[in-house]
Amino acid sequence: MREDFASQQNFLMRYAEASERARKRVAESQARPKEERKEDRKEERKERVNDKLREMAKEKVREQAMAVTVERVQPNNAKQTPAQDNGPFDWWLFTIMMTLLAIGLVMVLSASSIVAEYTYHDKYYFFKRQVLYAGLGVVALFAAALAPRRLLYRTHYWALFVTLILLALTLTPFAPTINGAKRWINLGFASLQPMEFVKIALVLYLAYFMSAKQETVRTFWRGVFPPCFVTSLYCVILLSQPDFGSAIVLAGILFFMCIAGGIRWVYISWSLVLGLASMALLAISAPYRMERLKAFLDPFKDPSGAGYQLIQSFYALASGGLFGVGVGASQQKMFYLPEAHNDFIMSVIGEEMGLLGITIIMLLFACLFWRCFRIVMAQKEMRARLSCFGLTAIIAIGALTNLAVVMGMLPPKGVAMPLLSYGGSNLIATMLCIGLILNFSRSVPSCEKLS
Repeated sequence: MREDFASQQNFLMRYAEASERARKRVAESQARPKEERKEDRKEERKERVNDKLREMAKEKVREQAMAVTVERVQPNNAKQTPAQDNGPFDWWLFTIMMTLLAIGLVMVLSASSIVAEYTYHDKYYFFKRQVLYAGLGVVALFAAALAPRRLLYRTHYWALFVTLILLALTLTPFAPTINGAKRWINLGFASLQPMEFVKIALVLYLAYFMSAKQETVRTFWRGVFPPCFVTSLYCVILLSQPDFGSAIVLAGILFFMCIAGGIRWVYISWSLVLGLASMALLAISAPYRMERLKAFLDPFKDPSGAGYQLIQSFYALASGGLFGVGVGASQQKMFYLPEAHNDFIMSVIGEEMGLLGITIIMLLFACLFWRCFRIVMAQKEMRARLSCFGLTAIIAIGALTNLAVVMGMLPPKGVAMPLLSYGGSNLIATMLCIGLILNFSRSVPSCEKLS
């Protein structure tokens, strides 16, 4: 009982002391001047406002972080809105392309005049047809450059279907057989080579697939197998023509698109090993391919057979020297060098314009690829970037492969030099590629184009 009474007494004493302290604080507060009390209230309101501003700033930072996340994820979304494509073209790219086209027309006239006079009794026969193809190419270029981006993004499956049908038509009895291969469709007034447009269709499909399937592109069955299957389907038809070189070109396009699209290196490495093994097996299985391979390794072992064309190419390049023998003065085009105006036009250029002429042409191609690379890097959408990259790769692979064949660094493959070699399908397809790249350049700010 005593302990309870003592504890109650202590509690009452503490309560009384606390009440006294509270009474003194109230008295002191009432004793302060009215102005000081107003200042205290202002400070309290200011502190509340500052707290509110801090909360708003934190909320804004969170919104900005979410916006950055959405921007990074958006290129992987198949339903993203295409970028604005109402800007001006990259006129530097267009000017370089037209310069190469003009050089190509002059050299086609020079390289083909003798053959055209002998075969068709008109030395301007190939030149006039090349001018017509160039006109059709300009129409295709501007049609692609001015087309709405939304329309271009809806054509990938249609392009695959149409080019697959056209490529399959080359295996029918109605397709002509030229040099032992069925690669063309006879249209009456001209021949169409579907392979040139297959490359564009494949790039558009791969760009769509690898941008829309980024969440599964690093898996095998859902990310690697579909594009490999589509490419293999084309390659099977090409090998049936047979066109071994074009199948390798398609495999090269797939390889570079897989690297740009983010496919895992383990899958790329195994695919590369499998592809090289298949190439070796196909080369061994066909006698004419083995003859070409042996002629590539040592063309002088069969100078009048499989190595004849490559040897004549060497003669043309060696005859040109530093400055060439002059435009129109080539000797190798006089029935010595086969396909002088087509696949081996760079040999005639080397003979007539020398090392200086080839260097100028290579610098023009380097400037062309540089402008394309700037357009690729300036794209905000992943699909646009992959499309532009693949279209640039088509032109680059064609130019480098043709030059390597002419110089004896690769076996002959029948790959034309873009914008320079004679041929309507290749020229129109190349200008279509440039037109599509110009379309993507319309979404690049003008300051980046000028820089």
